[in-house]
Amino acid sequence: RRRQEVTAEEELEETPQEKKLRLAKQYLEELRRYGECRLLPVPRCSEQPPVASSALTHADILLSPQVQPPDPASIRVLRGHQLPVTCLVISPDDRFIFSASKDGSLIKWEVESGKRLCVVPGGKKGTEERHMGHASQVLCMAISSDGKYLATGDRNKLIMIWDAATCKRLHIFTGHRDAVSGLSFQKGTHQLYSASHDRCVKVWNVAENAYMETLFGHQDIITGLDSLSRECCVTSGGRDGTVRLWKIPEESQLVFCGHQGSIDCIQLINEEHMVSGADDGSVALWGLMKKKPLALAQQVHGMQEAQGLQQPYWISAVAPLRNSDLLATGSHSGSVKLWKCGEGFRKLEPLWDIPLVGFVNSLKFSAAGDFLVAGLGQEHRLGRWWRLKEAKNSICVIPLKCRTTAPSPEAPDSS
Repeated sequence: RRRQEVTAEEELEETPQEKKLRLAKQYLEELRRYGECRLLPVPRCSEQPPVASSALTHADILLSPQVQPPDPASIRVLRGHQLPVTCLVISPDDRFIFSASKDGSLIKWEVESGKRLCVVPGGKKGTEERHMGHASQVLCMAISSDGKYLATGDRNKLIMIWDAATCKRLHIFTGHRDAVSGLSFQKGTHQLYSASHDRCVKVWNVAENAYMETLFGHQDIITGLDSLSRECCVTSGGRDGTVRLWKIPEESQLVFCGHQGSIDCIQLINEEHMVSGADDGSVALWGLMKKKPLALAQQVHGMQEAQGLQQPYWISAVAPLRNSDLLATGSHSGSVKLWKCGEGFRKLEPLWDIPLVGFVNSLKFSAAGDFLVAGLGQEHRLGRWWRLKEAKNSICVIPLKCRTTAPSPEAPDSS
């Protein structure tokens, strides 16, 4: 009992940085002890204070060294959409994939079997009121962190809310004046953020079927949006050259500049860092406290011959394994690339190439990190600049295996 009291007193005297280091050591010790071979996201501690930029973050616990080169023969291909797949999400329990397409269709897949559990076909233009689903290209989707609601956005300015379990349409949100290009639920809530080619962000309460507010700032179409637990979201602003962090309660925004081309995709890595990709072939790693990129890698998918000129392959999708140092990027270069974020997100280090033919329009890691899903199409999700006839409009499920070698009993204790 006396020992427990002393330990409790020591914990009370810890600084936030010391506490994070202690929790990280405990987690690594548990991985060693039980020989865990799945890529588990680092457990959150509700008592932890916000992460300071100098403190040990979740992502400092490296998961990328565990990943083995994926076997191309193990990739499962799911076919069901007639036109290019534009977006997808994975249910929080990793059991289902939801995907959508330029043909307006929405499909719910079972991960284990690859079966189509529900198909909502696309309808003809102007039939939204009579038709159950979309009547134009679906560009984005999001699922709530409790798995209850699915949101989809289309080129015809509409946001549709679905019951994720039954695929029944619950509501339609109107208000955007152009194509809806990004959606994200705030983690732990039913608050939905939407971004549009009309250059604004809107906030909705899905549970109450209510519009809340509109945020203005971007000077060009918004191409992507993401959010996590905090009451804020990040957006990529296309050719206005900016990434923006929107602080909803304060009604303020932070502007980040670094890419030279159109910024086409963005994702949060953790609560303090994000990654974005642009059509100049660059990928940027950002800290939310710095206006310039922590790392900027150029031409990460190489160069292509286009109209007699050498141009970089556009970055059409980025995906982090949340709260880790593992990233995936997609283009139409013939492969998805896996990366390690090195040296406190100040470096992007290549790991493996996964051969996939087509435009990689969407990428998502499973929550457990044991598979990666890619949405492929013959065309880019936002336009028809090229068409790859040899590509298949499909979903690719890529298993990710990790090393299972246990440390030897004689190995010195280290963390």
